Amino acid sequence: MLTLLTYPAGFGQFSLSPFCVKAAYLLQMSGLPWQRQDLKDPRKMPHQKLPVLKTDQRLIGDSENIRTWLESQGAGFDTGLSNTQKAWSRALIRMAEDSLYFHIVVDRWVNDDVWPTIRDIYFDEMPGLLRKPIANGLRKTLLKGLNAQGVTRFSQTERAARLETDLLALRAILAQSPFLFGDQPSAADLSVAPMLAAMRATPVRTALVTRLANDSVLSQYIDRMTETIPLP
Repeated sequence: MLTLLTYPAGFGQFSLSPFCVKAAYLLQMSGLPWQRQDLKDPRKMPHQKLPVLKTDQRLIGDSENIRTWLESQGAGFDTGLSNTQKAWSRALIRMAEDSLYFHIVVDRWVNDDVWPTIRDIYFDEMPGLLRKPIANGLRKTLLKGLNAQGVTRFSQTERAARLETDLLALRAILAQSPFLFGDQPSAADLSVAPMLAAMRATPVRTALVTRLANDSVLSQYIDRMTETIPLP
């Protein structure tokens, strides 16, 4: 049986990581039997991150590599889509994973009002005396990475304005159909929905959490995904 190595559940989600949720959706949609195995330390994993799929032959790191492998086994995630729709799907996946994702990270790790809650949840298994210094050290490293990526070089107002254009684009699509390309989920939904769900699930009522929670179109889409592809 296939085993998905994933960060643990949290905030009412299958996993603390939307990429792990995406991988779970891929596996569930593939129809192949699988099970989860929770990890918190990915340093020995491929790319030193999760999710990772454990097959009989090897470990497959990264959700896109997992998708590619599942497709090689016969799974189809864009069945019925035209070539143009598949191209748009790729663009939406990149929007989700290279744009929306970083707003989640900023909301959880940069916001000083949220960080203590995130620290105590993410590092709950760490002894109390070590938790704060080790977690704060990791946070400092992550903040440097966000600055290099560029998202934290903008003000909060500028970040919110940029994100809003993405959310309004998704909202315009989802106002027309239950999922991004019609009545059934496809690959783009498996990336976009977990990112939106993670935005809404942060356990402190930030402006971003409120934005998602108050948007009926996006919130209903998130809920529709969890109902359509239930995860174990």
